Amino acid sequence: MKDVTRLHDGWSLRHEDATLPARVPGCVHTDLLASDALPDPFLGLNETETAWVGRRAWTYVTDLHHTGGHERTDLVFEGLDTVAEVVLAGETLGTTRNMHRVHRFDVTGRTGRLEVRFASAYEEADRVRASTGERPNVYPEPFQYLRKMACSFGWDWGPTVVTAGMWRPVRLEQWSTARLAEVRPLVTVEGSAGRVEVRVRTERTASGTGRPLTLRAAVAGAAAEAVFETEEAVLVLDVEDPDLWWPRGYGGQPLHPLDVELLDEDGRPLDTWTRRIGFRTVALDRSADEHGTAFAFVVNGVRIFARGVNWIPDDVLPSRITPERYRTRLTQAAEANVDLVRVWGGGIYEDDAFYDACDELGLMVWQDFLFACAAYPEEQPLRGEVEAEARDNVVRLMSHPSLVLWNGNNENLWGFRDWDWEEPLAGDSWGEGYYLGLLPRIVAELDPTRPYTAGSPWSGSWDHHPNDPRHGTHHSWEVWNRRDYADYRATVPRFCAEFGWQAPPALATLRRALPGEELAPDSPGMLHHQKAEDGNGKLNRGIERHFVLPEGDFDRWHYLAQVVQARAVAAGIEHWRSHWPVSAGTVVWQLNDCWPVSSWAAIDGDGHLKPLYHELRRVYADHVLSLVPADGGPVLVLDNQSGTPWRTTVVLRRLDADGTVLRESVLDLEADARTVVRLVVPDALLPEDGSSKEFLVVDADGLRAVHFPVPDKEFAYPPADYDVRTEPGADGAVEVVVTARSLVRDLLLQADRLAPGAAADRGLTTLLPGEEVRITVTGWPGADAAAVRSALFSAGAA
Repeated sequence: MKDVTRLHDGWSLRHEDATLPARVPGCVHTDLLASDALPDPFLGLNETETAWVGRRAWTYVTDLHHTGGHERTDLVFEGLDTVAEVVLAGETLGTTRNMHRVHRFDVTGRTGRLEVRFASAYEEADRVRASTGERPNVYPEPFQYLRKMACSFGWDWGPTVVTAGMWRPVRLEQWSTARLAEVRPLVTVEGSAGRVEVRVRTERTASGTGRPLTLRAAVAGAAAEAVFETEEAVLVLDVEDPDLWWPRGYGGQPLHPLDVELLDEDGRPLDTWTRRIGFRTVALDRSADEHGTAFAFVVNGVRIFARGVNWIPDDVLPSRITPERYRTRLTQAAEANVDLVRVWGGGIYEDDAFYDACDELGLMVWQDFLFACAAYPEEQPLRGEVEAEARDNVVRLMSHPSLVLWNGNNENLWGFRDWDWEEPLAGDSWGEGYYLGLLPRIVAELDPTRPYTAGSPWSGSWDHHPNDPRHGTHHSWEVWNRRDYADYRATVPRFCAEFGWQAPPALATLRRALPGEELAPDSPGMLHHQKAEDGNGKLNRGIERHFVLPEGDFDRWHYLAQVVQARAVAAGIEHWRSHWPVSAGTVVWQLNDCWPVSSWAAIDGDGHLKPLYHELRRVYADHVLSLVPADGGPVLVLDNQSGTPWRTTVVLRRLDADGTVLRESVLDLEADARTVVRLVVPDALLPEDGSSKEFLVVDADGLRAVHFPVPDKEFAYPPADYDVRTEPGADGAVEVVVTARSLVRDLLLQADRLAPGAAADRGLTTLLPGEEVRITVTGWPGADAAAVRSALFSAGAA
């Protein structure tokens, strides 16, 4: 039987004359940080003071010893970041230039000093660029010239922290006769029958060549075996009436262990492989219709409105991301009613723990191949690396039922058309051959059970503009960059795969990341932790369109920026959801952050939930009640994405700013399963055009939608007046009860102001006079109502 030994202990890190203890998996930065040899690049302006690390050479050293007893011993690196020479006892085993693939070296009978010598990624990028020629890039760093996590070179939300090291596990594998080199389970469902076609490729020793071997497989009560003498074998397992895997909200997520075993001619086990699979079908509806070209996920025959978020690496030092951290962040996504997570192409193929959690939580995974925002050379040495990387990761990930889409790239097809690439390229390769040739061929060969799309955005062919909202996937960035969020309502994209709005992180995050700094929107640390081009200018213009921009009041500015972020994203989702089934999904940019920064994230770099997170939970719920502005006045929308009819009583009230009810109407409405009901609000209930004293409130089943005819800065809000009391809650929590004495718009308790680890269970809340809201606060040992009042903010008059 194959023996596996982890090689995680006993490593040291060397640079010039310095030697430090090293942790594997890890990277140079984590080892330097652990030895207090490097300031934390996340704090203050330290990012610039640590930039030298990525431009140096580093060597990891250990002694490799192993005993015999097997015919073959392999040294396996699951992830080398990125440009490395592997040397054993003074002899080079091989070199690597790809962070995203597994490297295996035969070390049979060899022991001694093992060195992994990492060169600077910049040096490799310069060498490749000199060979292939210059290519356009959205950012100034050379990430497109090597197969490394692109965002380690910085992004408009991330720091430049160029890593090196053994970022994934290292092991010895000792085996005889043969091993399982590749297992590909092709899972299909036809009618009520499930089928698993297990395709296996083996590697054999010299003595194992041509010998008869037995392959066994079992899943969900079905079993099969075959005897074979070649390197490859196929088993077919038929499962009658299997329970289907569904996205969350559509059904359960049953997972079935698939066990594969390789035996010699005497029945002795040589190698095993186990993964959990799920039975389900997935397809993309890309049919043409009167609106253009559809893009909709169809799972088990059910067409789905995808409620998605974009995922970036959860840490710019990805070796620090633990299975527990994946589980926490993805559970937060599920609790916000998300059902799809897009793994963005400037990051990494995540650890198996990520996809395991998505399988269990019912989160569909849209997986980008790792190309983003640049023209990529297609010449060697990159082309061979791209193919090997794609093959590695398609095989590794294809067993996961949560994986529903392979996507060729992020924004590169769009970039070629719109970002002035074509002329400077002058016919040079730029990646099109990957996205429209190599990658779809690999997916068709290795994983034909899943759809592939060439890119995001992509209209489906060059017959349409790559980012045409009427065809395929669309990225909506003009609104954030240049317009008011109301302009989200100007189009109905078939599937909006990226859009978003920025806001600063929680105050506790800023205080930790910028110690001792007097916070202001333009203070040195705030500007350094704002990576977007003219990011603060866009934040300020977004605030000014709706509020008076606070001068010299950072707390007010911070709150208003978070309010606008939440409102902006909600405006887009409510509008696009209201046009289901023409519009079939939204994927918000972005769920998470990789460090403390002002960004588009719903969860900041320290794990605090922004108001946007709570707003996502509202607008991604099965039932959404909204007032969507349209010509002639707001439209009342009941959006029911549940599997059962929604019957409800809707109360519409036209109110004066002081809370006086001017007109009221009660309607009994019904929305069938997975349908949208749109109703024009009667004229008598509409506030007068341009009124600064009237507004509309709609309530149903504990849901509320509001419509104000003018921007907040023009509305005659009364002074926000409310009472606050605290009560003991369950499990040490504190219940905060706020009772309104006036109209209170977008009340927010910023719990981290009470204690850095405190959290509130709700976000923005609008109260009418006499109403109360109960907010549960965890992580705060106090119960001081005065302290709570100082952490409460509202959009109206203070």
